[in-house]
Amino acid sequence: MLQIIKPNTKIDFIGRAKRCITISIVLALTSAALIFFKGFNFGIDFIGGTVIQVRFENRVPLEDVRKTLEAPIGAEFTLQDFGDQNDVLIRVIETPGKNLQALSEAITGALKTSFEGNTVTISKVEQVGPQVGGELRRKAFTAVLYSTIGILIYIAFRFEFMFGIGAIICLLHDIIIAMGIYCLTGKEFNLTVMAAVLTVAGYSLNDTIVIFDRIRENLRNGGLDTMSWKELANKSVNETLSRTLLTSILTFSAVLALYLFGGEVINGFALMMLIGIVIGTYSSVMIAAAFMTFIRSRQPSPVLPAKTAAVRRK
Repeated sequence: MLQIIKPNTKIDFIGRAKRCITISIVLALTSAALIFFKGFNFGIDFIGGTVIQVRFENRVPLEDVRKTLEAPIGAEFTLQDFGDQNDVLIRVIETPGKNLQALSEAITGALKTSFEGNTVTISKVEQVGPQVGGELRRKAFTAVLYSTIGILIYIAFRFEFMFGIGAIICLLHDIIIAMGIYCLTGKEFNLTVMAAVLTVAGYSLNDTIVIFDRIRENLRNGGLDTMSWKELANKSVNETLSRTLLTSILTFSAVLALYLFGGEVINGFALMMLIGIVIGTYSSVMIAAAFMTFIRSRQPSPVLPAKTAAVRRK
């Protein structure tokens, strides 16, 4: 089996936990502040509006397109290059008193008049009502909440309740920081990106469960008879480190290719996944076992038989 970490490594992850947890708290608080004060650049999936993709035969500066469309649209809108350099994506926040057909005709007529001789084609028109957008936004965040509760129940049943709490803390850590970094980029946050958030949650949880499962296996094999909980946690993380890094590197490489060559439509999804893979791998290795060690260190130590106590003192 391919390994990028030599067997029997003894990296002291738990010894570095205090510094890593401090960094994580700062990142999480900063991300929460960004989300609360700056907010996401919600797409029409969540706020309602109209998206129109226009294709020009010859490239046209966005500023010229903006000046041309201010009067016919009559509402707040944004422009951006989309895919091919000759494609322009028009996002209209609201379209009062206009249906899709009327809006498309108004935009096409204005562009053809202003850029005579430059063939203009409407490639796509989509519209979402504000009430539908608000409902989609509520359902998206409800899905994250329900999935978190389901994860807590599942891990508490499979392992024990404190393992479930540890997994949820890592999960919230990953989601908040990933969403904060994404918010900082200013990219559009739509249903596709929300799907990436749920995917990141599942990916992060998978790595965390692998480490928790190894901790449980070492506990069943009498690990605490010969070592402290900190040593057992370090041993478990080191034993799964090669698998965790290999999986993360391969997944990151595949998603990076998707981000670079997948086109504008999938760009937001891939970016959220890239951020989530890095944050999720970090939290699984540095935060999950450290949290369990912190919790166990606050619990009363069991009374050990004389032989076992003697072995530990050695």
